[in-house]
Amino acid sequence: MNPAPISPSYSRYALGLFLTVNLLNYIDRQVLFAVFPLIKIDLGLTDTELGFLGSAFMLSYLVFAPLFGWLGDHWSRTRLAAGGLVIWSLATALAGFASGNKTLMAARGAVGVGEASFGTVSPGLISDFFPKEQRSRVLAWFYVAIPVGSALGYFLGGVLGQRYGWHAAFLLVGVPGLLLAIPIALLRSPPRGGSELPEKSKEKVATGYTALLRNRSFRYNTLALAAMTFAVGGLAQWLPSFLNRIHSLEVAKANMLFGATTVVAGILGTLAGGWLGDRWQKKSGKGYLLVSGGGLLIGTPFAVWAILAPGLTACMIAIFFAEFFLFLNTGPLNTVILNVTKPSIHAMAFAVSIFFSHALGDAVSPTILGLLSDQWGLRNALLITPVSMALAGFFCFICGRFVVEDMSQAKQ
Repeated sequence: MNPAPISPSYSRYALGLFLTVNLLNYIDRQVLFAVFPLIKIDLGLTDTELGFLGSAFMLSYLVFAPLFGWLGDHWSRTRLAAGGLVIWSLATALAGFASGNKTLMAARGAVGVGEASFGTVSPGLISDFFPKEQRSRVLAWFYVAIPVGSALGYFLGGVLGQRYGWHAAFLLVGVPGLLLAIPIALLRSPPRGGSELPEKSKEKVATGYTALLRNRSFRYNTLALAAMTFAVGGLAQWLPSFLNRIHSLEVAKANMLFGATTVVAGILGTLAGGWLGDRWQKKSGKGYLLVSGGGLLIGTPFAVWAILAPGLTACMIAIFFAEFFLFLNTGPLNTVILNVTKPSIHAMAFAVSIFFSHALGDAVSPTILGLLSDQWGLRNALLITPVSMALAGFFCFICGRFVVEDMSQAKQ
């Protein structure tokens, strides 16, 4: 018996539900960075040790992503998403009971396990609710959670941490996610591939991960994501502390100001990137990559000025434009993953992309920046992030050389 067709209104409900969960995802992820100054004082940590706290989350995230990617192509994607939500919410709350650096690091590692389960299956699942020509815009709405959730994480972490302590901040932001686990688990799943591939014609792909690594567009797109993620991870983790140390803002104010800038620039950049990506893609098979690569290169000098600006006002204006152009690529680059791979291995494709983009990106950048900060000072250390942005733009343009051919092969 064929399942009942999924209506447009139900698809919008699914998108709204996943957007809400993704908001909680980034709140729980970023709250750590908001309370860095408090943890540094309370536990007496160096910047290198602080950086490794951020890296611990990403290390577990990338290690478990391939496993969940394989499961996502062979098991219920909604149950994997719901299970991941439960794990990371509980782990975030339990971080509120951490008594030292090791227990806090263990809790953050568990957060990475839960978010890996959700992160590998959700983009492909969401895209299957909608037609192919709407993918970039739909994923842009889904990824609006990155700036909004991050901003809320900075805001809530800064305010709650300064008022009640960093333990309370973790506990209070972790609990709400548990309320959405059941609605996610009960969500009806669309056929894999959506309108592109009927459920009955799902193919078994024996080559699996090996086929992905042979895909040129996929490789260069992943390298672009890795370089971009290196910059984003480093800036997200250290800019609140940068405002606290260099521009002498108290913890709550630094996080509030950075969070407000991030949410406005991030929403505008993410939605603009989704709209521009779909529009340019109709004119050229390289449209998504032209939008992403161009945005990254334009944003690079703004990132440099944000770090070097002597005054707070100039710094925040430059941060706004740097973030706007960074977030411009969010929908397009993730849509490229879907377009150059077969629907039957979408979860594996995101798992491999997540593994390498985080392994080469924000799993290492927080620790590298912390180490360089201990040696050179935080301002000088942050200057490696614009270099990484420019490198990401370069990989986007290389990817554009192969993407049309690989998109054609993915349809066969």
